[in-house]
Amino acid sequence: MVSESAALHFNIEPTSNPTPADHRADLIANPAFGRIFTDHMAVVKYSESRGWHDARITARKPIPLDPAASVLHYAQEIFEGMKAYRTGNGSIVTFRPEENAKRFRASAARMAMADLPQEIFIQAVDELVKIDRDWVPEGEGKSLYLRPFMIATEAFLGVKPASEYLFVVIACPVGAYFGSGCVSVWVSEDYTRAAPGGTGAAKCGGNYAASLVAQRDSQSHGCDQVLFLDSREQRFVEEMGGMNVMFLRDDNTLVTPPLTGTILPGITRDAILQLARDRGLKIEQTPIEIDEVFAGAASGRYTEAFACGTAAVISPIGSLRRREGEAVFGDGKTPGDVSLGLKRTLTEIQSGKTNDVHGWIHSIV
Repeated sequence: MVSESAALHFNIEPTSNPTPADHRADLIANPAFGRIFTDHMAVVKYSESRGWHDARITARKPIPLDPAASVLHYAQEIFEGMKAYRTGNGSIVTFRPEENAKRFRASAARMAMADLPQEIFIQAVDELVKIDRDWVPEGEGKSLYLRPFMIATEAFLGVKPASEYLFVVIACPVGAYFGSGCVSVWVSEDYTRAAPGGTGAAKCGGNYAASLVAQRDSQSHGCDQVLFLDSREQRFVEEMGGMNVMFLRDDNTLVTPPLTGTILPGITRDAILQLARDRGLKIEQTPIEIDEVFAGAASGRYTEAFACGTAAVISPIGSLRRREGEAVFGDGKTPGDVSLGLKRTLTEIQSGKTNDVHGWIHSIV
């Protein structure tokens, strides 16, 4: 087994057919989210007998899988989402990669998958960014989105944890996930995202697959996103389809649901709570009744709402809708000052425009 402190040597195998520079420049000028990919990927194999081994940076290409691979039948799969940023001085950095590595390990433990040491996780990301550094775009709201993931590759149809895994990192240049305005959100009362004792705190594909029907339902009601409630009572706010959610009260308090095992512990969530404290806001991590939110929006007690996550950073919520009516924050169209201020501060730290007093930035090249 690979020890916790051991790193691996990555064999660097550059692609023989790199994207021409002029074509790459065209591709990253205005990239759609998750549609354009860089030339390379990082790959590390695992087996019970050898531990983590055969670490490579290679040309991005299809992954060969046996039809009996465990991931295809029992969904042993986890992933992360993170970004690399080009700073004003031309250096390239990532944001709190050790937290992504920590969450990846927690997800692996919940899904009975092999433990990937933090050093190897960060090594793989760094090596991929180094070789594909020219794919990191410049400009407001642009970055290189990184997708580390692990799948069970053992060819076996028995129901048990697999003994072989593949860890991969791919990357794609991206722009803003949403536009600059507010999103509308449908409160789902027909579907739930997670239950106590389930996989809600793990970043596994099954959670997102189960949310897709609710996301489609939200669009049928004219909304951009879906908000899930707790599975026991359908009474308390949990999280959105792929993001955490927060509300600002008129007493200068930022309120968000607590991490009790059914909500993904967002790295952006954690950073925003710290930045809110830095601004003098009070923080409450407490159960939030959806009826209270609707009543508070109507009375003016709740003045802002927003979703937060790696892809969108902060996405202001203009309104929540459900069958009984609508909760509107502000004028429903204009992002609130606190939401915009927190987003500005966070993105300026990520892009190197302001001092990183919390030590969140990891330099690569």
